[in-house]
Amino acid sequence: MKNFYTGLLSFFCLSLFSQPLLSPSEFLGYELGTQFTRHHEVVDYYEQLAKSAPDRVKLISYGKTNERRPLLLAFVSSAENMANLEAIREAHLASTTGGNSANKAIVWLSYNVHGNESVSTEASMLTIYELLTQKSDYLENTVVIMDPCINPDGRDRYVNWYNQYKNTPFNVDPNSKEHHEGWWSGRSNHYMFDLNRDWAWLTQVESQQRLKKFNEWLPHIHVDFHEQGVNNPYFFAPAAQPYHEVITQFQRDFQETIGRNHARYFDANGWFYFTKEVFDLFYPSYGDTYPTYNGGIGMTYEQGGSGRAGLGIITAIKDTLTLQDRISHHHTTGLSTVEVAKNNESRLNAEFRKFYQRKNFKYKSYLLDGGKDQLAQLASLLDKHQIKYGKGSGVSAKGYNYKTGKNGSLRGGENSLVISSDQTKGTLVKVLFEPDAQLVDSLTYDITAWSLPYAYGLNAIASESDLGSGSGNWEIGTAPALDVNAKEYAYVADWNSMNDARFLADLLKGGIRVRKAHKPFQLEGNSYARGSLIITHADNERKPDYLNNLKDAALKNNKTLTPVQTGFVDSGKDFGSFYVDMIPKAKIALLGGDPSSTLRFGEIWHFFEQQLHYPVTVIDADYINGVDLADYDVLILPDGRGYGEFITEDRLKEVKSWVREGGRLIAMGRSIKAIDGEKGFSIKLKEAEKKELEDKVAPFDSSQREQMKSAITGAIFKTKVDTSNPLAYGYGDTYFTLKLGNDSYKYLKRGTAVYLEDQTKPFSGFAGSEAQKKLDKTLVFGLENHGRGEVVYMVDNPLFRAFWEGGKLFFANALFMLD
Repeated sequence: MKNFYTGLLSFFCLSLFSQPLLSPSEFLGYELGTQFTRHHEVVDYYEQLAKSAPDRVKLISYGKTNERRPLLLAFVSSAENMANLEAIREAHLASTTGGNSANKAIVWLSYNVHGNESVSTEASMLTIYELLTQKSDYLENTVVIMDPCINPDGRDRYVNWYNQYKNTPFNVDPNSKEHHEGWWSGRSNHYMFDLNRDWAWLTQVESQQRLKKFNEWLPHIHVDFHEQGVNNPYFFAPAAQPYHEVITQFQRDFQETIGRNHARYFDANGWFYFTKEVFDLFYPSYGDTYPTYNGGIGMTYEQGGSGRAGLGIITAIKDTLTLQDRISHHHTTGLSTVEVAKNNESRLNAEFRKFYQRKNFKYKSYLLDGGKDQLAQLASLLDKHQIKYGKGSGVSAKGYNYKTGKNGSLRGGENSLVISSDQTKGTLVKVLFEPDAQLVDSLTYDITAWSLPYAYGLNAIASESDLGSGSGNWEIGTAPALDVNAKEYAYVADWNSMNDARFLADLLKGGIRVRKAHKPFQLEGNSYARGSLIITHADNERKPDYLNNLKDAALKNNKTLTPVQTGFVDSGKDFGSFYVDMIPKAKIALLGGDPSSTLRFGEIWHFFEQQLHYPVTVIDADYINGVDLADYDVLILPDGRGYGEFITEDRLKEVKSWVREGGRLIAMGRSIKAIDGEKGFSIKLKEAEKKELEDKVAPFDSSQREQMKSAITGAIFKTKVDTSNPLAYGYGDTYFTLKLGNDSYKYLKRGTAVYLEDQTKPFSGFAGSEAQKKLDKTLVFGLENHGRGEVVYMVDNPLFRAFWEGGKLFFANALFMLD
């Protein structure tokens, strides 16, 4: 009888506390696909599954977005596997170092990296439900990790916008407002960054938090679910060329294995699809390439729809594409992927182990030297990727010299780093550091050059010899504590990195007055370069706490300051000279909205708030006519394609008048075109030489490749630098710029700071033959005086995707270093 009551009590408790496993439609209260689900409702559904099937679902939060929305991972497998989840993970990771006990397939499904490609999160809910019900046999030898929404801020932005503007019932007419998002669509994250370009650079909080978990698992298969134009059929693997050369034959072949399995289901349903076109595997910062370079099968799946499709839309061929259709397609490929993994577990594990075996790369080691702050920034990135590095002090290397493009040598200095490609993440090392990635086809989807020594502005040698792991652990070290003393005449700080710019920003925000040196000088046995910061007691004596604030800012930014006893220099210009002037606490405005690009605007916004930490006022193009520009010292025009209509003749006159009275205009990218010409400023576009039409007949399908002759798809060029120009303070006589297009401008009569001469062949990446011809003797960055103000021209983008670290000081100079 006791056993009877015990069993009855257990049954009662289970009935009381367990919950039925509800489908998405049952839980949400509407049929999936008839409405868009807000992020908090998606979270609620996944929490319901975790409570209903705690033995088969584990839900964790791995972080929060800028707007404080939770980022989730759901681990789904059989009860037996979930009970041994940590052991499965450890056995899998042991395969990277020769272990041979792993016997489960690891599949990671990532949804909604682009917020307005909103079908994938909806599909994720149906996919996990069916894995727990009808397809539970797939989980016997497979662990599935699901990220239901990589970009919750962007998704909710789109969903809230759509719910605000949609018709009831929804309208399939493509001209309806519900199919036309505004300037800031839901695609990007809070700072308008494309998170699908950030896997390698890790500039955004979503990417940084996600990669910590990704590196704990390194899945066999990773799928990134996307959407494309409404008129396109579905895309799935295999990917298009170019493939990066490190991608193994198995990784290439297995894409086809998965694609053929998808095709089976699509054919049975009469659904259209395409493969081996458009979406390649080259640029390393995608959700398909980054996992591939870490040993997995990385794939992009693209459904037609995106932010234009809404709940339903008429396509170009007069079909109606509904959200429910789109869900069905992503749901099908998601389950098909897990099915293929289940059927190929042993092969996936064997090939994963093989991927991490020692490889005989051409370059065995990389020796890097440069500024301490730049190397520290790189070291921080390497730590996030779990790439090992050592101290390069005293190490000598011969090999490819990144600065000259020829064989050379380098001896490591005090701050040098050495990185070996003979390590667990060796393939990723090769991809990120190789001087010039091998490109088999110029028709690629993104930039073609990204080598980190160029991006960080470092001297480097790629050596074919093994330089070992260095002379110990590399550490940045701590600047000596500043012993502040009111008796010191001044404190001097160098200026050559973003760390220095952050230090200056902190001082200006704190009301500390700072001067800058426009000429190099020597004082008390030390040499100081142009741009050096000078904080004098006389300038700040009315601020009684300035010394403590100065000490705090130096500690915060790990900054070394040199006290000096006099302003009478040994050589150069004294501290009271015209050439040592005050840095004003500039009030800065940033133009937002049309005509600027959201991506380019976001880079600047992020630069101010998350990198420089200095206030900026965003002024939207819709109401700028009502703003008195005289209230601002600096106005920034981000790159964009709509300036032709925005910069009217009257507006140009107003801007010129504001500059003439002392304003500073920073014009970036295509915004420059709207302010040149006879009625604009003095910058002149360089036109390409006209060619005579050839008599020979070109094949009809050659037009795309002909266009590539005039294209530059993200290539690295070596430029010259006028180090006496305030825009170039802190730089040497060369700079490697990342060119993203073929717009070319003539040298300025005075003020050309960074420029190309007659060497127009890229050091790395692709530039078409006709595009190269236009680059001869052209401007990269320059400065024009106009009345009492200035115009700064930035033809190339020094803030691109926030990863081109070597260019950021140019932008800081434009803010703080001009006369």
